[in-house]
Amino acid sequence: MEESAEPKALSRFEKHDEFTHLQQSLLTADLNIESSVDETRNETNLLQRLLNILNEYQEQAYLLDPFLEVLVTPIVDKLKGQARHMATSKQTSHTTTRLSRLTILLYSYIKFRFFPHEVTDLSIALQFMQILEKPSDSSLWSLRYVTLLWLSLICMIPFDLSQFDTAEQPDWTAGAIEAVAKGYLGKAGLEREGGAILLSRLYVRKDTHHRLTNFLQWSDIVTKTENDTFPCIGALQTLCEVIKISPVDILSEKLPSILDVARAVAQNASLMDNAIIRKLRIKLISRSMLRLLPARHRSGRRIGRILTSVGGYNGQVDYSTDEEQETDVPEDIETVLEELFNALQDRVSSDTVVRWSAAKGVARLSERLPKDFAAQVLDTVLGLFSIHSMGIASIYDMPATAESTWHGACLACAEMARRGLVADDKLPELLEWMSKALYFDIRKGTHSIGSSVRDSAAYVLWSLARSHDTAVIGPFAANLARHIVSVSVYDREIHIRRATSAAFQEHVGRMGIFPHGIDVLGKTDFFAVGIRRNAYLVAAPQVAVHDEYRPSLINHLLTVTLRHWDSTIRELGAKSLRKICELDLSHLGPECALKIHEVFETGDSNDAHGALLALAELACGYRESDQKEVLEKHRCEVIFSYLAAVPLVMIQSPRHELVTAAACRLIATSISLSEIQLEQRSSVPHWRKIIDTGLKHRNSDVQEAAAEALGEVSKLVDCSPVRPSAWTVKGHQVLDGQCGPFNLKPDSVCSLFNALINGLEDYTTDERGDVGSWVRIACIQGLTSFSLTMLSHADHIPGFADYFPSDKYQIAVAGILKQGIERLDNVRAQAGVHIVRLLNHPLPSIPGLEAWHLPGDVLMRNLFPNDAEFVGWHDGLWVYPRVIQLLELPVYRHAILSGLLMSIGSRTESTQRPAANSLVGYVRKLPLAVTQSDAYDVQTLAADLVAHARRSLGNNNVVIPVLQTFNLLLEAETLDVLAESPEGLKPLRLLFNIVSRGVAKLKSVHRILACMTTVINLMAIPKMYDACVPVLSDFLAHQYPKVRADAAEALYLLLQTRDVGKETDEVEEVLLETEWLSSNIQAVKEAAKRVEKMLS
Repeated sequence: MEESAEPKALSRFEKHDEFTHLQQSLLTADLNIESSVDETRNETNLLQRLLNILNEYQEQAYLLDPFLEVLVTPIVDKLKGQARHMATSKQTSHTTTRLSRLTILLYSYIKFRFFPHEVTDLSIALQFMQILEKPSDSSLWSLRYVTLLWLSLICMIPFDLSQFDTAEQPDWTAGAIEAVAKGYLGKAGLEREGGAILLSRLYVRKDTHHRLTNFLQWSDIVTKTENDTFPCIGALQTLCEVIKISPVDILSEKLPSILDVARAVAQNASLMDNAIIRKLRIKLISRSMLRLLPARHRSGRRIGRILTSVGGYNGQVDYSTDEEQETDVPEDIETVLEELFNALQDRVSSDTVVRWSAAKGVARLSERLPKDFAAQVLDTVLGLFSIHSMGIASIYDMPATAESTWHGACLACAEMARRGLVADDKLPELLEWMSKALYFDIRKGTHSIGSSVRDSAAYVLWSLARSHDTAVIGPFAANLARHIVSVSVYDREIHIRRATSAAFQEHVGRMGIFPHGIDVLGKTDFFAVGIRRNAYLVAAPQVAVHDEYRPSLINHLLTVTLRHWDSTIRELGAKSLRKICELDLSHLGPECALKIHEVFETGDSNDAHGALLALAELACGYRESDQKEVLEKHRCEVIFSYLAAVPLVMIQSPRHELVTAAACRLIATSISLSEIQLEQRSSVPHWRKIIDTGLKHRNSDVQEAAAEALGEVSKLVDCSPVRPSAWTVKGHQVLDGQCGPFNLKPDSVCSLFNALINGLEDYTTDERGDVGSWVRIACIQGLTSFSLTMLSHADHIPGFADYFPSDKYQIAVAGILKQGIERLDNVRAQAGVHIVRLLNHPLPSIPGLEAWHLPGDVLMRNLFPNDAEFVGWHDGLWVYPRVIQLLELPVYRHAILSGLLMSIGSRTESTQRPAANSLVGYVRKLPLAVTQSDAYDVQTLAADLVAHARRSLGNNNVVIPVLQTFNLLLEAETLDVLAESPEGLKPLRLLFNIVSRGVAKLKSVHRILACMTTVINLMAIPKMYDACVPVLSDFLAHQYPKVRADAAEALYLLLQTRDVGKETDEVEEVLLETEWLSSNIQAVKEAAKRVEKMLS
């Protein structure tokens, strides 16, 4: 989602009092005592609340500056006091948990100017750091990091370290500091950074800089012999820090050794695979050269223009006064620059830090080089753009490897432009490359690459606004503004849109030469382009009001957006094109349609999809326009005919569902009566096949688009297969009702009704779930509308019973009731609403109207009153106790029972539990057997359940719910009464045959478990006991361990809760002691036989 909330703007440290109170509460804890569980929880909560407050001010940290000394000093004093205590204490172990919490807070401040840095603190900090080396607790990283920084601050004080040494151990202090810091160079956390900073401070001291030689030797060995990246990273970080702060006289002596380390890294292939090492190496060599080059003052440098404008800046810069000091350029500079140019093209990793570091190195070195030398550097950088540009038709034909080269080149150009190193004569060439880089988007598989290039190109343009004057940029302003605006509203990525918007803002604010700059900036500011949909559908049309920008926006849509790899972008682009064209639809519409037609020539499915969407949007715009009469001919004839340019094979391909849907939508928006009447002579003779393909498609979006198209066609022409004769049409008024108003035969009407009834049995599932529920809901709605329409016009339909048989009507109602008791709440809700509509519709006044009278209508009206209570159909607790009473009505019994079984077999507790409880409660009230034929009893219910399973023994989706229902009733002891009569035992024996035969051949674990549970539950019925016992070994010794374990557990629970007429203590002992999940199948079989024998 791009629609993210913007951070809150703060004006002051509003939570100062709360923060101070929380920090004081944290500081009151005794650091020498290990905290209890409750204290730990409380202190952790306090720390988190403090960190949350600090995080609110990350974007406006300056608001904390006035309070930092008051806030930081107490923590620092606490840390210093505890460090002194631990350093001087004779205890061998110390608790550091609470101290670590304080240092996490101190680390969050990132302000160390209030840290103690007195000479006397050195021994305390050093001993404290040596204590922290012993425990290997990773949670102490903040404590170690802060202490290393504390030591680095002390090392900056100009005093002689030897005064802390003894006569027996000269130079001990420096060695100890070095050993502590080097010990963390191989770590992966922030301790490595702290160690590098400490070592750099140590090595630049006058009394210890000689130690740098040994460190360089160690670094050289590490880079040549070690394949572990962490020590190498630590060494490089240290050297980079040393070069940054070291005096030139010390650095010049060590430079060859430093460059040797860099070369050693380059020769180690395993190290060079790491992006951080490559970045640090580039930083190392660029800083080395930078320190050897003198700072060069350029009087014509065009930065800091806000300050110069105060003194009367007139937009003119004179380069003739540049001071070109006669200085020698080091011999190694060309070698280093060559390595930097190679690093600009770094493509070993997708990480951009290497190219970014190289770009800064190139710009910083160029800033200190003579002007001619710097110009050569810029030429080389610009030459990188042409490496992959030779012999290609467009930028989109470039190889994927071009991304890294263009990104590095753009970054280098941006850094050089920001420093005023782009000469006026190079500006046209640079802008030409940037106009291409802004659109760098290369398809790669299911995504694209190039966002980093577009982002860095925006950085270049932003930098140019800060370093060049109006007179130089003026000739390119209009074209540059069009490119920037197009990308700021139409790029796919939010950060690119915002980056180009920032570049536009910079040019408008500093130069004011962009056409309608202030107005356009207000429409494309940071927030306006932050939401993609708003950028496409609001900002872009608003900018297109200005004639200077409209052609470029339309051209971008036609050449880039409509052909984009992302279908969402193509859809938004089509809508945006329509909104822009509506500014002058009679002129822009036909012109854009013609250009869209040319897009089909590429033969690419993405291009075809975008073009079809755009044509459909234009046709829709024509239809809704105030100039409808003028544009109607172009919509119906020209735009519709463009559909013929898309090959039918592409539209019908299963892989091109987006093209199929777009083609259907184009038909829906542009079809005309004349094209329909032309049939095969139509400009698009296969448009009927397109709709037919869409209707049969498995994708619901395509189906909806095809249905929309068919709906539009049906508005223009009668789609019925049977049409009235010419005589009927001409004589309709004369005959006045003698000819039947119905154009369909009874068989056709019945076929339609049967199709809707059959649709209620659609239980198709795929990766999206129960997609058949969409069909069932549509059929519920269709059956209700169909029935109400027929009943409402029954008086005017001759032979009504042939068109709408009463038995079919009752089948439909039963089917809808079945959906009202199934597992999906949305389906139940739809069924409930439509059942009530049918109940409350009056019967037609025709002979034999009782045939269409719904059985049990009085009962159903009482159960389902026509008021707001109908919302309860989706609630299982409301609907199941009501609908289950309809089992008393034979006409609905099979349907209700089928739906109830599916709900009991559901894995959703909110559905399964109320359905199960309702059935158990209902069965408890039933008699064992009754003499009336229509009345329901337990015996008939059991027979119906068995019959339901036997009709589909091979379908687990049918059999398992039946078995689950039987288990539910058996466990509730509601079927025990069946053993009282021979007729009652018949369904139980049939059930036993289903669950006991062919158990070893079953593949479904769920069905095996259901069979096992049924057999064990039947054991509780005395007359079924003897038949069930021999079958137990089939489950206790089954090949699946889960079946064995579950069977043993179920049997044990049965023996614990029900009386089976035998002593079962020994059996229970065997069940508990046997490892039923064991792979020793022989032992399991023996245990199963023992159980069977003891129960027999």
